[in-house]
Amino acid sequence: MAYLPQESRLLGRVFGDPEMAALFSDERGLGAMLEVEGALAWAQAELGLIPPEAAQAIERAIAGFTPDWEALAQATERDGVPVAGLVSALRRAVGAPYERYLHYGATTQDILDTALVLRLREALALLEGRLRGVLRHLLKLAQRHLHTPMAGRTHAQQALPIPFGFKVAGWMAPLLRHLERLGELKGRLLVVQLGGAVGTLAALGEEGPRVQEALARRLGLGLPPIPWHTARDNLAELAGWLSLLSGSLGKMAQDILLLAQSEVGEVRESAQEGRGGSSTLPQKSNPVQSEVVVAAARANAALLAALHQAQIAEHERATHAWQLEWLTLPSMFAHAAAALKQALELCQNLVVDEARMRANLAASQGLLLAEALQFALAPHLGMEPAKALLREAVRVARAEGRHLVEVVRERAEVPLPWDSFREEAYLGAGPHFAARVLAWAQDLLREEA
Repeated sequence: MAYLPQESRLLGRVFGDPEMAALFSDERGLGAMLEVEGALAWAQAELGLIPPEAAQAIERAIAGFTPDWEALAQATERDGVPVAGLVSALRRAVGAPYERYLHYGATTQDILDTALVLRLREALALLEGRLRGVLRHLLKLAQRHLHTPMAGRTHAQQALPIPFGFKVAGWMAPLLRHLERLGELKGRLLVVQLGGAVGTLAALGEEGPRVQEALARRLGLGLPPIPWHTARDNLAELAGWLSLLSGSLGKMAQDILLLAQSEVGEVRESAQEGRGGSSTLPQKSNPVQSEVVVAAARANAALLAALHQAQIAEHERATHAWQLEWLTLPSMFAHAAAALKQALELCQNLVVDEARMRANLAASQGLLLAEALQFALAPHLGMEPAKALLREAVRVARAEGRHLVEVVRERAEVPLPWDSFREEAYLGAGPHFAARVLAWAQDLLREEA
């Protein structure tokens, strides 16, 4: 077990994601804070609060700034946050007479929160791209198997026939909703933070709201109705979305785990030889990617509670809720990114064994047609007598190893099209419902083009 699996040389390729890790690196974090400080200076210069020469000097200092990471780390250890040390170093870089205009009227949380939002925008773009990729592969898989019959299962038991495309469409529907939810939450989440010490921007006088507007415009962010230093519901909503996304991928992976069991054998994660190998059993090919996706989903479900705890932030600036977000939110992004990466490969490489699906259906000896037979007999016998006949016929079929249709035909003296009772002919509205989801997916994915 590693201290941080995502950064482990051994486990990093399983649980880590270099692209997401880069977005949450110290370097990107510092870059985002510098971007906010520079944009703030120009927003204030635009409104005449500071001289344009000051904004130019700040811009030059930021462009040429080389961080002394050890000094910044020591300052962060001393202050508990990295902004004070960074501002001191930057002011020295700006020099007289303009250094006093850096970070003018802002507070630490303004810079950190807005810098976080800039990184969240990039992180969500990465996740959205992968989610769309997963959906594109699932769309093709569902189209290919829109009428491929397999056993539908309830309470882990075979219940009724379904098309495999219907099952895949069932995986897609929540993912499509997550894509829609993402579009909705961005408007609430990707907003600027600028409120000063207690959220009133008192130091900027009457120009405070206009500075906030100008800063948001320069950074391409939305404008909140009020600073959100201690109103963290948007971040909790984001965490909820990450958990929902991970959970839906986990449901798909859990299904694949069950379908890949040796006794079932209806899918395999990949045709690649040697993947998921065992240390002692050469015949095994363990579904390792599905295992990672399920683990990520359960981890994010557990971490979500911490983000909800972080909403309890005191007065106008909190004591520790903020730090709880730092400890939790990056991990949730890491789990979601790793799950999407694994899910993308799963959907690309999933091997569907149609013959095994049909064989598993045939092995039931018609038991999955019990409902079809009962409803066909009901107009002739009545629903309860038909049900009683089927219950006895199922007992006989199981005891004597015979096909259920054959047993029922012997006992029910009614004219029915007996040869039509086949699993592939009893798929209900499965293909219709799947087609609805596919049309929805095509619409959403077309919007991207």
